[in-house]
Amino acid sequence: MNASAPNVRTSDGFEIPRGRMAAHLRSYYKIADERVLGAMNTVPRHLFVPSALQSQAYKDNALPLSVGQTISQPFIVARMTELLELNGRERVLEIGSGSGYQTAVLALLARKVFAIERIASIASNAKERLMGLGYRNVSYRVGDGTLGWPIYSPFDAMLVAAGGPEVPQPLVDQLAVGGRMVIPIGSEQKVQVLVRVTRKEKGYTTENCGPCAFVPLIGEHGWK
Repeated sequence: MNASAPNVRTSDGFEIPRGRMAAHLRSYYKIADERVLGAMNTVPRHLFVPSALQSQAYKDNALPLSVGQTISQPFIVARMTELLELNGRERVLEIGSGSGYQTAVLALLARKVFAIERIASIASNAKERLMGLGYRNVSYRVGDGTLGWPIYSPFDAMLVAAGGPEVPQPLVDQLAVGGRMVIPIGSEQKVQVLVRVTRKEKGYTTENCGPCAFVPLIGEHGWK
């Protein structure tokens, strides 16, 4: 885990369901990166969902947030994070940070996370929640995530938690050579394929990592 990330207290009454969730990710979904599994078994997911849904926080499904947004299924969070192949030294750009749960997982595994959220109220709540939990290696911004965050580029890794019609060129341009981006792509707003993009000296390569379903990526280089 990243030494600069907080020592999150896990004696919160949810240790057993959180441990079961991590075990399910390992045995059923074959998540193999022990650092990712450790982060999933550390971050208190119940604090990132509405209070009425806390009892469901560690179940294997997405949960609704406000204004039509969701917190991703634990498997998707683990899978996307594993595909980034983080070693703890990276600067990561996260697009569509939502509740901040995925942000917290990334912050435990990378040196620094730069999180962009389009909806100001969600971003404010997530920032307050992460600060309260002791995360200090996260910078937040409200804006169009498809434009990236040029002033802090290049980034070693990017995670996009919303589905767009194509890979946004500004994000590719801000990805370091050899860096990886995980992003849902699809010609329809509700059905996508999870794609891993790897930046090369000239252009980039893509890998199809299976079907997925995310909220639409809204922005200049996403859905209008």
